Amino acid sequence: MLSSTLELLETARRNVYAIGAFNVYNLEGVKAVVAAAEAQRSPAMLQLHPSALSFGGLPLVALCLEAARTSTVPIAVQLDHSTSEPDIRTALAAGMTSIMADGSPLPYEENLAFTTAMTELAHAQGTIVEAEIGRISGTEDGLTISEKSAKMTDPVQAAEFVRATGVDTLAVTIGNVHGEYRSEPRLDFPRLVAIRRAVDVPLVLHGASGLPAAMISQSIELGVCKFNVNTEVRQAYMHSLKQGICSVAIKDLVDSMAEAIAAMQAVVTEKLDLFGSIGKAHLHQTPYAAMMSARFN
Repeated sequence: MLSSTLELLETARRNVYAIGAFNVYNLEGVKAVVAAAEAQRSPAMLQLHPSALSFGGLPLVALCLEAARTSTVPIAVQLDHSTSEPDIRTALAAGMTSIMADGSPLPYEENLAFTTAMTELAHAQGTIVEAEIGRISGTEDGLTISEKSAKMTDPVQAAEFVRATGVDTLAVTIGNVHGEYRSEPRLDFPRLVAIRRAVDVPLVLHGASGLPAAMISQSIELGVCKFNVNTEVRQAYMHSLKQGICSVAIKDLVDSMAEAIAAMQAVVTEKLDLFGSIGKAHLHQTPYAAMMSARFN
């Protein structure tokens, strides 16, 4: 069932678990996420990074949306980390259930202006917006932000930003990083508490790959209701392909694809368990169209 991103997050927040948002790049990734979610009766999200949108175009968007519509569990579809108004317009026109207008690489005032404009554009079409304040260090799809330039989210500024832009969800920086953690993860939980007190929209934590289970659980208890996962799923895919090339058991391309799906599905299942969303599909029964009609009309 194609579902509203906001409904997924608000329901997760009320019931103290989180939604797993998994970046996908092809058919195998989409099938892995949906199969894991269906097997575990869990809601989930399919996310397209701008690099994936650029490579796969509208056919990849259509694949994600159709997979969500025909799924037996609630699935939302989001454009992730977009700094491009044309890409955001493409996502909105295609019917994605949410977009991330990511002005975090910009100076604060420019981030504010960009996010406000994209939020107005999205809301006019009945779509919700995730934004980010603070900069997350690490590497994601070729984008590297040095530790030096990483800036944690300021609770007071976050409250001002949410009020001014009208965004629906907020990605925060509390020591989380994109890609692999080069040292033991250190999350600033007192900062997260202060942010939660300052803003009332659902909170998102990027860089969930590699975070220990205890940190995931504490983040959820303190108000995070969406985690983004990319690196570990991609690594499972690449490892499977490498193993397949060397295996005499792989006789056909479809066999290789099936092995890759199984490898990614195992990672997704592990994350759904960590996020506490397994068995929660029945809590999300409102179709996307009905939810958005009620919100914006």
